[in-house]
Amino acid sequence: MFEQTFKNIDDILHKDAGCGSELDYVEQTSWVLFLKYLDDLEKDKATAAELTGKAYTNIIAPEFQWSVWATPKDKDGNMDHHAALTGDDLADFVNEKLFPYLKKFKADALTPDTIEYKIGEIFSELKNRMQSGYNIREVINRIDELRFRTHADKHEMSHLYEDKIKNMGNAGRNGGEYYTPRPLIKTIIKVVAPQIGNTIYDGAVGSAGFLCEAFDYLMNSKKLTTADVTTLQKKTFYGKEKKSLAYIIGTMNMILHGVEAPNIIHTNTLAENITDIQEKDRYDIILANPPFGGKERAEVQQNFPIKTGETASLFMQHFIKILRAGGKAGVVIKNTFLSNTDNASVALRKLLLESCNLHTVLDLPGGTFTGAGVKTVVLFFEKGAPTQKTWFYQLNLDRNLGKTSPLNEKDLADFVELQKNFAESENSWSVDFTSLDQTTFDLSAKNPNKKEEAALRKPAAILEEIKALDEESAGILNSIYELI
Repeated sequence: MFEQTFKNIDDILHKDAGCGSELDYVEQTSWVLFLKYLDDLEKDKATAAELTGKAYTNIIAPEFQWSVWATPKDKDGNMDHHAALTGDDLADFVNEKLFPYLKKFKADALTPDTIEYKIGEIFSELKNRMQSGYNIREVINRIDELRFRTHADKHEMSHLYEDKIKNMGNAGRNGGEYYTPRPLIKTIIKVVAPQIGNTIYDGAVGSAGFLCEAFDYLMNSKKLTTADVTTLQKKTFYGKEKKSLAYIIGTMNMILHGVEAPNIIHTNTLAENITDIQEKDRYDIILANPPFGGKERAEVQQNFPIKTGETASLFMQHFIKILRAGGKAGVVIKNTFLSNTDNASVALRKLLLESCNLHTVLDLPGGTFTGAGVKTVVLFFEKGAPTQKTWFYQLNLDRNLGKTSPLNEKDLADFVELQKNFAESENSWSVDFTSLDQTTFDLSAKNPNKKEEAALRKPAAILEEIKALDEESAGILNSIYELI
């Protein structure tokens, strides 16, 4: 039912003059979905309070509650079409009353780690793009069919929302930057192996895929106590995101996965001077796929000791600095990081190798990120001791990756198994730090265990063989003619 509902909503938004792409569809679906989710959350909290004999005070004032403005019901529990706003009346209510009311929550909230603050922040960043109040009414009616009351409902909804984020990669406007393949994220988390009590950080949070998967991983890691659940909800996951839409989607994605008030901040991570980072600001685990190919302005570059315009290189400096001593990281980056010869790249590799133990490099095939042909690697490192030896694994598949044949967890199972003991194989090998060029710190090591294909012959040799074969054939034919 959920899947068909989403398709129906996309069809409605496609007809609206204010929505031009899949990105707009996700954004507009998100704010309506959030308000429906919030209504169900309030009902659950009210029921829980009633069972313990306590009173529950609604977060949302009566006139702005979903059941009042969006889906008023008659005495039989059916939609009251006479009371339900539509057309211009509904559009005016949403734009002039609902959004301004919800924006105010940010200023009124006591702390940022509350659902009230998240309501205010989300509606400060969003705007209603649906121009037709009739389309708003249709979207509301469809979303009202959805339920978030059971764990199974929320689980299914979170997966469908992930699918919508994935589809944004086909939508232009750099939609693919929001989505990292989930099998890759799950594999990175297995290797990094966070534990309950660790603080987990993504400074380029995007759609929050790393934080959502880490939450699921820890929720299923053992039988949780009430204290464990509180720790996961309040004191485990942290993120920063520069772009408004990605911030909204990331926050919504975490809420749908079960984190009630995600600790995601809407800010440019790179605008922070890394010399200001203190011990209290550091994290135990970093999981990230920072944007690459971007260029940052000179004033942003001044926040970093290694000056470069390349976004991913600035993020790497930030991650190294903000990781706690003994902390662990899994970071996706362009494979050119391993070998670029410019001064900034060389200095960054030296910094990483001397301040952290870069114990594993996973070399991914092209097509891992559908819609992007760029080749990437995953760097796994621990902070506090210099690198002595790095284990490399080259993922060689017997098929080309793409939209119809994406990466799956089975593809990465051999890597996960061999990585436990840094075992050598046809696809894996180790490199000692002392064997690296100590001026360039080039890490683009060739696989010494891969069976080399026979070298291509030179054209002259091929022509020589053709001539010999022709002469041999002519000799055979002559022998036949002589017998005749």
